[in-house]
Amino acid sequence: MKKLVVTAFILAAVVLQGQAQNKPNIVFILADDLGYGDLGCYGQQKIKTPNIDALAAAGIKFTCFYAGSTVCAPSRASLMTGLHTGHGYIRGNGEVPLRAQDTVLAQRLQQQGYTTGMVGKWGLGLSGTDGVPEKKGWDFFAGHLHHIEGHYQQPDSAWQLANGVTQKVKIPAQLHANQWFTNEAVDFIEQNKAHPFFLYVAFTLPHAELKVPPQYLAPYLDKTGVSIFMPEVPYAYGQHYGGQPYPKAAYAAMISEIDDHTGMILKKLKELHLDKNTLVIFTSDNGTHVEGGRTANDIAFFNSTGSLRGYKRDLYEGGIRVPFVARWPHHIAPGSTTGHPAAFWDVLPTLLATAGKPYHHGDGLSFLPALLGKPQQPHDFLYWEFYEGGFKQAVQQGPWKAIRFYTGTKPGKVELYDLIRDRGEQNDLAGKQPGLVKALCNIMDQQHTTAENGLFQVK
Repeated sequence: MKKLVVTAFILAAVVLQGQAQNKPNIVFILADDLGYGDLGCYGQQKIKTPNIDALAAAGIKFTCFYAGSTVCAPSRASLMTGLHTGHGYIRGNGEVPLRAQDTVLAQRLQQQGYTTGMVGKWGLGLSGTDGVPEKKGWDFFAGHLHHIEGHYQQPDSAWQLANGVTQKVKIPAQLHANQWFTNEAVDFIEQNKAHPFFLYVAFTLPHAELKVPPQYLAPYLDKTGVSIFMPEVPYAYGQHYGGQPYPKAAYAAMISEIDDHTGMILKKLKELHLDKNTLVIFTSDNGTHVEGGRTANDIAFFNSTGSLRGYKRDLYEGGIRVPFVARWPHHIAPGSTTGHPAAFWDVLPTLLATAGKPYHHGDGLSFLPALLGKPQQPHDFLYWEFYEGGFKQAVQQGPWKAIRFYTGTKPGKVELYDLIRDRGEQNDLAGKQPGLVKALCNIMDQQHTTAENGLFQVK
């Protein structure tokens, strides 16, 4: 009898181990202010991104994927909570922490048996708040807590979760922050290779400041050490961001750097024979920026928006439409493309569905069928709101996109675009479609709830 019990116990353990191994690992890589057109797989001609291009070629590319917001904090909050900015707690930038009642993606994947690790910029809770990583489901964390910490590419310190507490640690003097993040990410994979893990890599590239290790800048300099993209307009030293004599070359180099770091993570997965059972996603938190010496002319030079209108802090497509590629061998067909409109608040239900746990709350809709090349239920609409520079809202429904600008607390001008015929949002059709404008404004009214935090209330 004892032998039968032992045998049954061993069989049960084998079954449970098999179930755990069947869960795919998940690696989610997030760029900071990378434009829709900044990658070779999205048409970039001047900047080299071979690893991310290969990732797209081996999987699927979304052509109509949207960030959670047009700036960092609310976009990442949307990613973590599955809520759009009309319903979420964090709706704009600033050091506003997640609350105790805000259950995020890492916590939900922990509940499904995943070991969770994060490197890079968190930005959703400082030390001593309810939003600090150890209170939000992270088994491992190494990176920045404060947004401003992520502004600098070679800081002397960062934060690391050890013994259940996030504490300040030194970054080795020779390393730039994203090199350190990558080393920590690779080590996390090595340490957790035997069981399902979720790794969130939130790089601070290519966000200003425009500072980059020499090996990544070198391909964008000529034999005399001058930018190959001359003329350049130098960014003076002594300002918030560090100075940079060659902003265009440095921006290109930062994108090549994030591509190289992504390649190192992919190489580690392959080395450990984990690549076949790992869903890898690469995307950006919002559109490209004009900061730290980078100008609107530089954006046009690289076509960083992919000919979309606007950039970071706009609700035009250039501020919110982002590159999104995913690879999952034997599940996602290589070289596939989808025009399914999806957004950051869809990521939580998608990854939970991937882990075998359907989730039907919040604003998100799993796009796992689209990943797998199966029929996909569309959203009725996608919605955003944003507070800097005056309150504004946007809604996308089918081919139509409406943007409403407020004057103080009062709704004002509405613009309407047909994204199928006018993806660059150049032809405002609001005057010709009053009924449609009214219907889309009704959606905006319905989706906006009064923000609980006074920073994000309409004023």
